[in-house]
Amino acid sequence: MTNPPARSPRLLLIATVVLAVAGVILLTVPHTPSAPATSAPPRTTAPTPYPSATAARGRTAPASGSAQATASPRSTQSAGASALPPHGEGVAGDAVIQKSLEDAWPADLAADEEQRLLAAGRGLLRADATGIGRAKWPAIFGNQDQAIAPAFSTARFRIQAAIARRDGSRDKAVVHLVWAAADRSGTYTDRRITDWYFTRTSTKGGSTWTPHPRT
Repeated sequence: MTNPPARSPRLLLIATVVLAVAGVILLTVPHTPSAPATSAPPRTTAPTPYPSATAARGRTAPASGSAQATASPRSTQSAGASALPPHGEGVAGDAVIQKSLEDAWPADLAADEEQRLLAAGRGLLRADATGIGRAKWPAIFGNQDQAIAPAFSTARFRIQAAIARRDGSRDKAVVHLVWAAADRSGTYTDRRITDWYFTRTSTKGGSTWTPHPRT
């Protein structure tokens, strides 16, 4: 039986050196930890703009008779119920409605013209709804002997808010009114809406605002 040939010391030395170098390389190479899995960031939705009371201009409240409520064509968005006081709030809620209208539709008329238009618009609405003062505007209400009977009682009639603004040009305007009243059957409804339109006409003393007949 023959003995296996002895391994060369030189080969053993080379193998030892190679293993040592490989170990050094493994120790010096930086290890980058794998990034933990992350979930996609949550999607966000832009908050819905708080509804303004432009509101009132865009809705037609229930009404009957010649003073039936109308919606303004300048309305741009609906209003949520939270933007205005609840129905039946009474006089306490009128200031909120007034401010909402002013915020939604900034003033664009001279102060004196706005006041004249507001006075005329309020008077026209009262005359149309209750019959009081119709003789002042014969071109609007015609012959009082043949006029339509008032649809609303004067006892609970109340204008809750009103603004006067230009209507497309400097010589046209609209008075937008929010009001409350009880009809002849006794049904009371607030936040009714009516618009009265005016055209500026020249006079010897300056100019005046002439209301348009209701159609």
